[in-house]
Amino acid sequence: MRRLLSTQALAPKVVFSGIQPTGIPHIGNYVGALRQWAQFQQKEPDAKLLYSLVDLHAITVPQARDQFRRWRRESLASLLAIGLNPERCTIFYQSSVPAHAELMWILSCTASFGYLSRMTQWKQKLNLPSNADLDGRPVGSRLKLGLFSYPVLQAADILVHRATHVPVGDDQKQHLEFARECVTNFNHAYGPLLIEPQTITPTVHRIMSLTDPTTKMSKSHKTERSRILITDKPDDIKAKLASAVTDSIPGISYDPAARPGISNLLDILSTFDALQRTPSQLAQEYSDLHPKKLKEMVSDAVITGLDGVRARFLELLEGDGKYLDFVEKDGTRKAIQSAEETMCLVKEAIGF
Repeated sequence: MRRLLSTQALAPKVVFSGIQPTGIPHIGNYVGALRQWAQFQQKEPDAKLLYSLVDLHAITVPQARDQFRRWRRESLASLLAIGLNPERCTIFYQSSVPAHAELMWILSCTASFGYLSRMTQWKQKLNLPSNADLDGRPVGSRLKLGLFSYPVLQAADILVHRATHVPVGDDQKQHLEFARECVTNFNHAYGPLLIEPQTITPTVHRIMSLTDPTTKMSKSHKTERSRILITDKPDDIKAKLASAVTDSIPGISYDPAARPGISNLLDILSTFDALQRTPSQLAQEYSDLHPKKLKEMVSDAVITGLDGVRARFLELLEGDGKYLDFVEKDGTRKAIQSAEETMCLVKEAIGF
């Protein structure tokens, strides 16, 4: 195992990331993660890339069976539609690789209960204040073990494939820190075996809801106008952006606190801007623009940026399904092989 650690610096980069299959991705998912996944295929030619549809995470919230099955299929088609190449990366359903859940249990035996109790994920899901604790009455009746231990499974997702790098947004940095904590605890108990992952931070700004620009754009929001899906028709994109919440202040300026709606439009425009201008630069350039005209510019940029995605998505879903079946089967095979390499070492270290 010492030799294994000493050769880690010589090992190729391994990138792991996942997304919940709980609906077609929106532009926030796309610019914050999925577009970067596709870019890694060219930017990291020697890296091992693993992208998972984390359906085990999705069931921390009850899911309707038939809808969930459809969402899983649509999510797989979405990843292919945005340009992921199964010959270049491994795409798989988390639940199809038993080692994820197996390593989760092993990690949970050395994970800190106190550390988990301070995590924000379960508090956010239950709409609890950040200072809520396990002794609170609302917590005891509503908190499920799966939601509470969610970070342990997320750590297992990363560590079972010996990922060296993980792309995460600001809201997931705490989870990656916990994954590193799991590495420390496990290695202290069983020897220097698991690899501590590094963070890849996206450079784009977080995309907010079109109907409430003080909250993040979400697949689960009850109002469809709050988000732009990567498979939306051009007319739907125009209509959603035309109705986006702004303000009555004249002109255009970038101030997320005072002008969240206008600032969100500038963030969206910046992420799809061919000239790669920052939101502040765009605000200066278009300071005299009417908000209606800004919305039209954002619509044009988004439609151009998503060109071809909807057609590829529909082609994949409306065909005989054999290609999607092949991608799923082949991705599962490769992911199982990747995970088993780690689990053989883990079991040997434990004494199984």
